[in-house]
Amino acid sequence: MSQKVLLSSKEIHIILHRLACQLLENHLDFKDTVLIGIQPRGIFLAERLTKILKEEYGVKEIKLGFLDITFFRDDFRRGDKTLEATKTQINFLVEDKKVVLIDDVLYTGRSINAALTAIQSFGRPLEVELLTLIDRRFSRHLPIQPNYRGRQVDAINDEKVKVMWKENDGKDIIYLINK
Repeated sequence: MSQKVLLSSKEIHIILHRLACQLLENHLDFKDTVLIGIQPRGIFLAERLTKILKEEYGVKEIKLGFLDITFFRDDFRRGDKTLEATKTQINFLVEDKKVVLIDDVLYTGRSINAALTAIQSFGRPLEVELLTLIDRRFSRHLPIQPNYRGRQVDAINDEKVKVMWKENDGKDIIYLINK
């Protein structure tokens, strides 16, 4: 097994600021927009972007939630490995709001499909956008594309993208792992 650095800490930092600026450009004051991090790993990206928007760009209030999609996945009862649910933390309605779903890696699109179903439990959004740090563009099983992407990666199916966050893994780095 070999691994190659896709993005260093500095490159991640630059991309996060670019994504924050793109969100700010499209949503201005965020009064009609909510950010939803998809559990488990999209929450780190959502929290980072929220922090950047508040601290560096002066956005006063951003509604941030975390969505667990475990029971909405189409592979929930398949395979040997039992999926473990995490806690959904959304203390607001998404009714008539612009929702930005946030995840670290867009691979097959199945997680996003599950998130689109799960978010309906909190109301009917006015519109839904997708922000992803890494877009594995040649691996899609469903016709789902991000509105905002950090980096596009052409990885073949045997390769895996591993995103590490300082808050969870001790450092910010993204690897392409060849099995």
